[in-house]
Amino acid sequence: MLSSYCSHSFSQRPILAPVFKFQVPNRRCTFSLARSSRIFESNSKLKKNKWKISCFRHEGFSPENPKSEYIEHFLPEELLQPELSTPSARKRDWKSTLQEAADAVLSAVGSRWTVPWTAKTILQVMLLWVAAFWFIGSWMIPFAAHMSGFSKESLTFRGQALFSLVTDVTEGLAGIAILHRCLSQFYPLPSDWFKFSLRGKWLFDVMLGCLMFPAINRLSQFSLNLLPLMPSTPVTLSSVEQSILARDPVAMALYAIVVSICAPVWEEIVFRGFLLPSLTRYMPVWCAILVSSVAFALAHFNVRRMLPLIFLGMVMGVVFARSRNLLPSMLLHSLWNGFVFLDLMR
Repeated sequence: MLSSYCSHSFSQRPILAPVFKFQVPNRRCTFSLARSSRIFESNSKLKKNKWKISCFRHEGFSPENPKSEYIEHFLPEELLQPELSTPSARKRDWKSTLQEAADAVLSAVGSRWTVPWTAKTILQVMLLWVAAFWFIGSWMIPFAAHMSGFSKESLTFRGQALFSLVTDVTEGLAGIAILHRCLSQFYPLPSDWFKFSLRGKWLFDVMLGCLMFPAINRLSQFSLNLLPLMPSTPVTLSSVEQSILARDPVAMALYAIVVSICAPVWEEIVFRGFLLPSLTRYMPVWCAILVSSVAFALAHFNVRRMLPLIFLGMVMGVVFARSRNLLPSMLLHSLWNGFVFLDLMR
């Protein structure tokens, strides 16, 4: 009669039940019912504790002949052999790691907004805003100045600065009026729409955004070199640059108000406050940041500065999406415009 044992590699061995065996006629094979039942009952425990089971027969076992006949057919393959790191497993690990990293980055950007309107309202607001921007800057304010007996070309540096301030304020008020009129049917809006708050941990994000200013400036220089002016194109200075060259303090102060206060307020309300969250109804947040940044760059009507403006819009979009607050993006926008203004004064 053969005797079989199962040795487990832990300090305390369990008490085994008596072994019952039976002989199958015409077959030279003996099955151990108790051994099989013990193995299958402890299968789930073995997977958790990863015990090493060595089941062998002692028949013919001696120190001189240490070879033993293993009954591997009673055990699942994963219990007998350690798991090997195959190339496919390593490939899956890399994919899962990259997916987790991407999910972490996307979760840091923020989740989608609750958008009560459709693409029709988004398109309506943006088209009306572009039309108002063009009509006010090209027709309404110049016509009002003409009716008052003034022309922009004949104005002094201070007069041109005041003209720019009035134009910018009027365009900003028109944009806010368009938003109010088009979105009035959806009031009250969710709490995270057009939010202005001093609370929150957004100051660190603004500081990180400021650290991107040198890179944006480098990108601007690269863009200007990539798309140089044609030799026949006359080089003209803007009214801001002319007033800076003239060193007129009143004109410079008025332009500082335009670029550091007026423009950041209404541009952030339109592009970050309205367009970016609205796009999240149809696309992920990161994609909405990119699309709104392209629209922001196109609104400046300057092909040679498209790349830095897109990058700047993405930085401000990330800051806004993380905080759900317009104040940080406005502050960052104001600091960038101030940085450019001071760079022109050197």
